[in-house]
Amino acid sequence: MASSDQTSIPNRAETLRVLRMMGDYAPILMLGSDGDDVGTRWLLHGHPIQPAIARYLMRLQFVEDSGHTEFGARTLALTPRGIRFREDGVAWWSGLSWFQKLWVTVFG
Repeated sequence: MASSDQTSIPNRAETLRVLRMMGDYAPILMLGSDGDDVGTRWLLHGHPIQPAIARYLMRLQFVEDSGHTEFGARTLALTPRGIRFREDGVAWWSGLSWFQKLWVTVFG
């Protein structure tokens, strides 16, 4: 989150919220497939994840396929790189003022 390429992170506050919700053990469920082995819908704890965020995490290898559920959904768990990205994001967020947090939350 503190990299020089921050603008490429889709909705930084929401992306960090997804990473925090995942913790070390909660996988993202990827439902369906569009032919490129990329899902059409993603869920975390039953809540939908924005497609741009899910694709971003997959594209940069912050999450990886960790198996299938008994209903055929693929599970995506954090990689070691994803864990470092989350830790960097939490540190970045804690260094922001309340106004900066509001700005990032509203404007991405």
